[in-house]
Amino acid sequence: MNIRSLTRGDGVVIGAAVVLFIASFLDLTSAPSCSGQFCPSVSAPNAWDSLSLLMSMFLSGIIGAVLVVVGRSLPQPKKVAGLDLVQFGVAFTVFAAWTAFWTIIDAHGSGAGMILGLIATLALAAGAVASPLVAALKAPLVGTPAPAVGQPYGYPGAAQPAGGYGYPGAAQQPYGAQPVDPSLGGQPQAQAQPFGAQPAPDLNKDAQAQPATAAAPAGDFAPFWFAVPVARPLYAEDGSPTPIAELAPGTWYLAVDQRGPGLVAQTQDGRRGVLQDTTGIQRG
Repeated sequence: MNIRSLTRGDGVVIGAAVVLFIASFLDLTSAPSCSGQFCPSVSAPNAWDSLSLLMSMFLSGIIGAVLVVVGRSLPQPKKVAGLDLVQFGVAFTVFAAWTAFWTIIDAHGSGAGMILGLIATLALAAGAVASPLVAALKAPLVGTPAPAVGQPYGYPGAAQPAGGYGYPGAAQQPYGAQPVDPSLGGQPQAQAQPFGAQPAPDLNKDAQAQPATAAAPAGDFAPFWFAVPVARPLYAEDGSPTPIAELAPGTWYLAVDQRGPGLVAQTQDGRRGVLQDTTGIQRG
C-alpha cells in the first residue's frame, strides 16, 4: 500500500474506524438512576458481550473501512463477483450505520459505546460514499514533497554542475583538444608525447573542412523529470504484460526516451520500463 495515494476521504474512513473500535469496549446501555440498598446490581455490557450487535454494527463497519482503503490503494481494482473491493466496503459501512441508527432508537437508555458507535458509523459511511464525489475529500492525504536542496543531478530545481562531459550547458571540447589553463592567458597547455610517438592528427581541422551535416535533428527526445498523479504500473521494455515496478505519486522519475504514446522511465533504483499511461503527468 502506498500512503501517498490515500485521500482525505480515506483519512476520514480510517479515523472513524478507529473510533468505532474504541467504542466497542465502552458500555452500550446507561445504568439506571437508583440509589440505596434495594437497587439491583446492573452490569452494563459492551459490544463484545453481544455477538449479533458486534458483527452487524462494529465489525462490519471496521471491515468495510479496511475494504475501502485497501481497494482505493491498489493500482488495479480487484473484483469479486463483478464488484470491486471499494463497492463491498461502502456497502458494509452503510449497513453498519443503518444498524446503529435503529439500535439506538430501540434502546432504552444508550451508553457511551452506543452513542459514540453511532457517530463513528455515520462518519464512516459518509466518508466512504462522499470521497469520490467531494473535491475536498479527493485531495491527497499527504502532500507531494518539494525536491530538497542538494539532490542528485537532474532533479527539478537541483543545482547543476558548472561543467563536465555530458552535462547540459557545459562547454564540450572537441576530440583531441588540450585543456586550457586560465593562468596562462587562455592558451592550451602542451602535452608531453612519449619518445617516438607520432602527434595526434588534427581532427578539428578536418571536421571544419567538411560540411556541417552531423547536426542533431530538431526532433530529438530530451530527457525530463515527471511525477504521476496516481499510482501507475511500469512495464518491461520487451513488451511483457507483467509490471516490473509501480510509479507512486509524489516521487520524481526520469523519462529517458519515448516509446510510441508512452515513456521509457527510470526509477530511483535504476530500473527502466515503459509507462503506458501518461495522462495527467506533471513535468519537472
